[in-house]
Amino acid sequence: MAKRTLLLGLLAITCTLAIANDPGPLQDFCVADTNSSTRVNGLVCLDPKSVQANHFYFSGLHLPGNTSNPVGSKVTLVSVTQVPGLNTLGISIARVDYARCGLNPPHLHPRATEILTVVEGTLFAGFVTSNPENRFITKVLYEGDVFVFPVGLPHFQINVGNGSAVAIAALSSQNPGVITIANAVFGSNPSIADDVLAKAFQIDKTVIDQLLANF
Repeated sequence: MAKRTLLLGLLAITCTLAIANDPGPLQDFCVADTNSSTRVNGLVCLDPKSVQANHFYFSGLHLPGNTSNPVGSKVTLVSVTQVPGLNTLGISIARVDYARCGLNPPHLHPRATEILTVVEGTLFAGFVTSNPENRFITKVLYEGDVFVFPVGLPHFQINVGNGSAVAIAALSSQNPGVITIANAVFGSNPSIADDVLAKAFQIDKTVIDQLLANF
């Protein structure tokens, strides 16, 4: 009986760890102490007595992002870095601006699922499932439409409307992280050897060198 109880307890702990995402709060809030040098999984809490309204506040998502860049998009992220009060709450938000034909290039969030709402314009959005299927799941999104990008899967959006576009994304982590595929592969520091990339992409090294030069 004792062995069975122990096994059930271990199973419960394993299941809890398997479904856990960001650490959950054990108090009303744990406003991040951004000046602390202590390193923990998350951020150290401020003394609750010193917490002010501004620790939970951000102003700026009404402002258009600057899309004058090669991909024609701008992500304005509001995470625990901008709002210390998000610490341990497992959520963040972002505004995404797209110029005409602008692209939020293929990327992934290692720590968060994303739910995107189109505020203005028309977007073509999609994500790719994991190996071996690598299914490409896409949808054209109009104003008011919502689309979900599961945690860790590569995804993108491109503006297919006649003007600019705006979307709001909610993410299931105070610090979702982002890995832009092209930047990670061709812009790593130090660079990945071109013979490795040439073999992986099955293309000539001269093409790889041209791609590396862009990053």
